[in-house]
Amino acid sequence: MDTAATDRFKTLLLAIALAGLAGGLALSLSGRGAVAQTVWFAGVVPVLAALVAEILRSVARGEVGLDIVAALSMSAALTFGETLAAAVVAVMYSGGTFLEAYAEGRARREMRDLLSRVPRTATRHRNGGLEEVSLDDLAPGDRLLIRQGDVVPVDGLILSQTAFLDTSALTGESLPVRLERGAGAMSGSTNAGEAFDLEATHEAKDSTYAGIVRLVEEAQASKAPMARLADRWSLGFLAVTVALAFAAWWFTGDPIRAVAVLVVATPCPLILAVPVALVAGLSRAAHFGVLVKGARPLEAMARIRTLILDKTGTLTDGRPQIVSIDSAGARAGAGSGDGAGVGQDRMAPEDILRFAAALDQASKHPVAQAIVAAAKDRGLTLPIPVGVAEIPGEGVIGFIDGRQVILGGDRFVAQRVGRGPGDHPELAAGSVMVAVAVDGRLAGHLVMSDPLREGAGDMLDHLRRQGIGRILLATGDRPEVARRVVRGLRLDGIRAGLTPDEKVLLVLSERKNGPVMMVGDGVNDAPALAAADVGVAMGARGAAASAEAADVVLLVDRVDRIAPGVEVARRSRRIALESVVVGIGLSVLGMIAAALGHLNPVQGALIQEAIDVAVILNALRALRIAPEGMTRPEPRAPGLSG
Repeated sequence: MDTAATDRFKTLLLAIALAGLAGGLALSLSGRGAVAQTVWFAGVVPVLAALVAEILRSVARGEVGLDIVAALSMSAALTFGETLAAAVVAVMYSGGTFLEAYAEGRARREMRDLLSRVPRTATRHRNGGLEEVSLDDLAPGDRLLIRQGDVVPVDGLILSQTAFLDTSALTGESLPVRLERGAGAMSGSTNAGEAFDLEATHEAKDSTYAGIVRLVEEAQASKAPMARLADRWSLGFLAVTVALAFAAWWFTGDPIRAVAVLVVATPCPLILAVPVALVAGLSRAAHFGVLVKGARPLEAMARIRTLILDKTGTLTDGRPQIVSIDSAGARAGAGSGDGAGVGQDRMAPEDILRFAAALDQASKHPVAQAIVAAAKDRGLTLPIPVGVAEIPGEGVIGFIDGRQVILGGDRFVAQRVGRGPGDHPELAAGSVMVAVAVDGRLAGHLVMSDPLREGAGDMLDHLRRQGIGRILLATGDRPEVARRVVRGLRLDGIRAGLTPDEKVLLVLSERKNGPVMMVGDGVNDAPALAAADVGVAMGARGAAASAEAADVVLLVDRVDRIAPGVEVARRSRRIALESVVVGIGLSVLGMIAAALGHLNPVQGALIQEAIDVAVILNALRALRIAPEGMTRPEPRAPGLSG
């Protein structure tokens, strides 16, 4: 039975129970007590039958919960002629399950909004015209028209001069993001500006939004350890309830006291508070761009004591930018194809960049790709390199237009041009330098920067306030580079020069200090993410392998969203525990009062119903969690509801 059918069935049971209770009360007040008893009985039987069927299904799955108490209380009340109490319990139980379903539905509202935004069609350019096609018909390379208010159907590249995208439904960003030509657009965002063209880079099923939908569906079906712990606690509570009920009957000889005890204990807040609060927390975290893959990792996030951060692409942006091109006093002899730099003592910066970028076309290193992108942005024409030899981690040697070009670290290049390293500009924190030599002479240096992400320091301070005691950096870079990049950050340790296997060992060794969270974005981080108690992937631009291995995916390319995610997890778990402790405490007090004869079955049922309502309303407080620094309202895209 699907969710909608289940909700309809629960609504029907509640209607039957309410009709039986109301009809019996009306008959009783009109002096027709015998008929009222029959009507109350008739209203209870369908609810009891459905409850027994659910208990049998649970037992078949190896689960035993507090539904048994509800069945015992209704059965005992009918057996001892307390049909009014049985009718109240039937309304209470069916109303409780209905209210629980409503509360979980309310908690999932933002996730449902996410799912409901999936576009069904797209507008594609074809043969000089436009056609409306199904998302399944889209292929990489298709040129799409994204009209104002449209949801971007697939991941792609902006082809128009600019585009304004509202990503609030995905990331919690309060303002539309301006993207320039060539920038990547995430599927699921909304066009908040003029119409623009988009080149599809993925099929719909492989796009970011489709992946988010799959993760949401998995999250909704998950069950946290805390929820399973609640199931185990429920067995103990069931034993205490039954023991207290029989003790009250044994010592007083009054079976009605046993019925009253059973009624007060049904249903228990233990089985309502935990799932509602955790699902509300999942929804709230998603609202801020932190997609948690289920209740288990959400609860684990609440208990994290150690945080391990990757450097490149996590603490830093991961996309180095050229900040300066410094020419050396080399006599180059020739420049670019138009003769620039010929016979000059210093090669022109544009020529240095041209030679470097042309050679780097043969390398997949992130720095090489950044150099190529910078050259193309400046409109430079890049010849095809020949005779290329790449020394991993050192540099590249090859020929451009018949001239030998050497590119790499300062020491690597200096050793091959017969001069000592060190004749280069001073580097700022977070910068790297690429030396360029042409025909055996040093031509100059490209100074590139991959600085810390904005807000990294504030994020670490926020996490420490949330109770994370150890924060470490784990990187494959050299120690001096790592120390230079994170200068000024409050870290408890830097582990540099690590291989993927060594990152896994670091995660495992840090578990002695408590649960560990690992944050990364590359393929090399995937094993460590899988080994950690909670793995967090930079999903907006990170590798697919890391997103697959992670428990949490950041939908926005901002590491500072980790802190709000941890805060939402901690507060959701605390709200769940508060609801359980208070609800169980009130139930126990009510059971003791019933055992002592201070509550009759009807009064006990009404009191327990009030406790259940209070517990659910308290658990829904998790929907209003406002993490530090994330209190601004998030506007929706024009023309969209939800």
